[in-house]
Amino acid sequence: MKDNVILTGFMGTGKTSLGKLLATRLGRPFVDIDKKIEDEAHMSIPKIFEKFGEAHFRELEKAAVKELCEKRGLVIATGGGTIKDEENLLLLKNSGVMICLTTEPEEIFNRTARRGERPVLDGGGNERLETIKKLLAERKKFYDRADYQVDTTNWSPIQIIDDICKHLRQFS
Repeated sequence: MKDNVILTGFMGTGKTSLGKLLATRLGRPFVDIDKKIEDEAHMSIPKIFEKFGEAHFRELEKAAVKELCEKRGLVIATGGGTIKDEENLLLLKNSGVMICLTTEPEEIFNRTARRGERPVLDGGGNERLETIKKLLAERKKFYDRADYQVDTTNWSPIQIIDDICKHLRQFS
């Protein structure tokens, strides 16, 4: 299997942590799109949002997606909203197998509890769980276009990686 493996899904579903494990298991390089953007911009995503706005961040994200989709043999973790852009979604899908990680809203709420690190959720106050549910509903149509979905709510990381690898064998 020479194509990329793309992990997508909402924030807090495990794209980065599971992506690193999957890359190790597959013997491939791992690239987290958000981390790539932060490294190249020399600032955190919350700072990019604060200083330049979400539109600028999405431009940086689109450039990173284009660059990574020209490569092969990577495990790529997208940002939670990366595939809301149709061009990003098509580029990613055409570059490999897209796996969507899902998690129950309450678990996402628990996993994303730290403020200041999730610009799309921060400022939500007591409505944070409702914001998560609303965003999940809005993004469902994009996430449903993945080649495969894995619920990370109750499985261990090893169980999740085993399940993904089992699915990937169909494409080799």
